[in-house]
Amino acid sequence: MQYIYETHLHTSQSSACGRSPGSEYIKRYQDLDYAGIIVTDHFFRGNCAVMRSLPWRERIHQFCSGYENAREAGEKAGFPVFFGWEENFSGDEYLIYGLDKQFLLDHPETERWTRREQYEAVHRAGGCVVQAHPFRDRDYIPMIHLSPRLVDAVEGYNAANDPENDILAARYAQRLGLPVTAGSDIHHVDHWPDGRMMGVVFDKPLRTIHDYVDAIINKRPFGVKVPEGRGAWREDIKIHLPVAILDENGQSTGGDVMKLLGK
Repeated sequence: MQYIYETHLHTSQSSACGRSPGSEYIKRYQDLDYAGIIVTDHFFRGNCAVMRSLPWRERIHQFCSGYENAREAGEKAGFPVFFGWEENFSGDEYLIYGLDKQFLLDHPETERWTRREQYEAVHRAGGCVVQAHPFRDRDYIPMIHLSPRLVDAVEGYNAANDPENDILAARYAQRLGLPVTAGSDIHHVDHWPDGRMMGVVFDKPLRTIHDYVDAIINKRPFGVKVPEGRGAWREDIKIHLPVAILDENGQSTGGDVMKLLGK
């Protein structure tokens, strides 16, 4: 039996770009035979719906409200809902899994982390870091920043990406020897048609978010749910934005991305 999980989902309560409250997602995913979802709203340096001027504890309570709304509805329906978030730096974004609301309440420095501080702190707390849609090409992203030494996995497939973005991301993960994840990056309940929805696939259910973290950290096998033919490598693939490969301190290494991709 296969168990499919959404890994990348935004709610209207916590993401400024979200259009559906967390509770509305439950039936959609049940109808698609998913086994659970992970809510990953935009954190404070990203497209967050929470006012930055509020006191820290109030900000965290509001930030977690989308997840909590989804979890409450999920509990009533017997459908697992897990917690994560998406952090932004300079257009490069990271999905954080394995930490919880209490961690955020106790650590106001979270919103000031560097990429390295994020990676080290998340690991100390028992979580993992996944670079989201690393080769996304948008007019609001002036440069692609890759952090190969500060991530545990790569989101190789993202429903909001152009297929070429996914081809590059999957190849990048393969060349680094990192696990490949997939997510719908969904912002409202009817955002994507059924055939475009994505996720990760396990052969047994995840009991907690830490089961997912363990699979990533220890490179345990799992699959991805993606549209057929998505992400097959092509030698003619092109990158249309400048790329900086970053070291542990967020500085460009001057590395050649094409060489890294094996072209």
